[in-house]
Amino acid sequence: MSTDRRIAGRLAAITIAGVGFAWVAYAMPESPARQPDGARGAVIAAQGVAPGVPACAQCHAFNGSSDGSGAFPRIAGQSAYYLAKQLRAFASGVRTNAIMTPIAKALSPEETTDVAAYYATVIGPFLPLRSPDPMLVKRGEQLANIGDAAKDLQSCNNCHGPGGAGELPAIPYLAGQYAHYIEFELQMYRRGLRRGQPMAEIAKKLGDRDSAAVAAYFQQVRASAPAAAQLAE
Repeated sequence: MSTDRRIAGRLAAITIAGVGFAWVAYAMPESPARQPDGARGAVIAAQGVAPGVPACAQCHAFNGSSDGSGAFPRIAGQSAYYLAKQLRAFASGVRTNAIMTPIAKALSPEETTDVAAYYATVIGPFLPLRSPDPMLVKRGEQLANIGDAAKDLQSCNNCHGPGGAGELPAIPYLAGQYAHYIEFELQMYRRGLRRGQPMAEIAKKLGDRDSAAVAAYFQQVRASAPAAAQLAE
């Protein structure tokens, strides 16, 4: 056999082998996407992740009810999608917070989805709180259910769901959320320190007094169960 024929034969064999490998690679199914591990999320909530991530329970409580001060939001039953999105926002700088930013940056993508999955499934108790000003609650109820045409404001429930129960997966529940936290976040939107449309424009139209009214109203709402109950249905 001539040299040319031997070379041609080897090239043909390599080509056939390459086609075979390509076919096998094409035929093999893709690896399934990793599913969030709520059990691992519970461990992160209870113990944190060394280094740089303290236990979530220190601020938000293991049951997601937080401490009632409103400095830390209630996250029990908030949707996993929303919680993970907010953690990524803190990590990327879209949202900034002296406590949450370094924690979110220290979490791996898997840990972020795991802890979000855990808190989405827990149903924490509503802590006893001081009764708000009835007139403030009445104004907040009007804004929540009807809006204010004079201010070009649609009802809060139009986006956040009946009774502020949230709209899965992207819109958070407001029912039972702490008034201090809601009011503070509306202030952050108003000052441009938290980005996001349409909330930034809505917060500006609300102003200080109506922000306090909306916050007071939603804190005392209990009629509609938040996202965790919806997920269980």
